[in-house]
Amino acid sequence: MNKTISKLGAVLVTISVLLFALFMPFSKMGSYFVCMILAMGYLILTAGLYHEADEEYKVAAGAGLLFAAVYAVLILLVYYAQCTSVRLSELSRQATLIINYSYGGLFFSYDLLGYGMMALSTFFLGLTIKPETKVDKWLKYLMLIHGVFFFGCFIMPMTGVFKSMENGGKSIGGLIALEFWCAYFIPVGVLSYIHFNRK
Repeated sequence: MNKTISKLGAVLVTISVLLFALFMPFSKMGSYFVCMILAMGYLILTAGLYHEADEEYKVAAGAGLLFAAVYAVLILLVYYAQCTSVRLSELSRQATLIINYSYGGLFFSYDLLGYGMMALSTFFLGLTIKPETKVDKWLKYLMLIHGVFFFGCFIMPMTGVFKSMENGGKSIGGLIALEFWCAYFIPVGVLSYIHFNRK
């Protein structure tokens, strides 16, 4: 059962990131919805890595699992708001600036904070993987390197760099950055599946 559920998490991560990459240019709501599936899938994946971690790595694995939980809560709040209140309600200008993700406001900052927590999660979980095969080695290094994203996600909203989004315009640079992230993270899901399948 542990193996099956862990593999399910890896599948959900892989499919949701792939769909996110495909939906981004065409469907905001589609991309928002799959981000919620990604959060749930990633939480399951991290639980699998926590379960198999050796005793000497349990603190790192526990930190990875807890940061994943913080990520999931933030992401579910942000994207559930986009798919419900933002989509279905007539919001005042002030409310729109705060909760509509497209305007770079508070919920956009929460979104980046969430992905910063995910980056910390991957870093700590990467520490727990014993690279017995090439797959494990690639998975370990991809997760460790992904941890670097924490700094940008955590600090950039504090700099005011996203103030230009206040008019709700689309950023081609932001789209390219997100597509790059998808290309980076899809292998994490695929390699995790192979890793759990072998275990």
